[in-house]
Amino acid sequence: MRIRRQDTQLVEMQMGPMIDMVFLLLVFFMVTAKPIKQESDISLGLPGTVAAEEAVDLPDEQRIRIEDDGSIVLNDSVLAPAADTNLKELVAILQRFKESSEANKSEALVTLDAADGTNHQRIVDVLNACARADITGVTFSDSADEEEM
Repeated sequence: MRIRRQDTQLVEMQMGPMIDMVFLLLVFFMVTAKPIKQESDISLGLPGTVAAEEAVDLPDEQRIRIEDDGSIVLNDSVLAPAADTNLKELVAILQRFKESSEANKSEALVTLDAADGTNHQRIVDVLNACARADITGVTFSDSADEEEM
């Protein structure tokens, strides 16, 4: 007995309708999805510094001069006598200078000019005041430098 082979038909999967369905689903999800707001698009007002309406010229650096008698002169105005070791007024001014420099995105610089006969402890007092005001850009100047300019 002979077995007849049945002609088997190959089953093919139709790709056209499947691609159509994928595109329809893609369009559906794109239309129904809620777009995410970028962080830069969110308007937010923080308290603190206010944008200046006009540019303010700030000095690039503060110049602190220590006289022979121990008095401290900041930008040609006498701040502290020799007996004052706390230097609260100098620290307050330097803190405001640091804040304004940060607002202008510049570095707070202090130049320290000590007279030849200045006590070393007085220089350390001024350096401590700069450290309390969180100013790290401190340089020393020689009075001979000023005479050459």
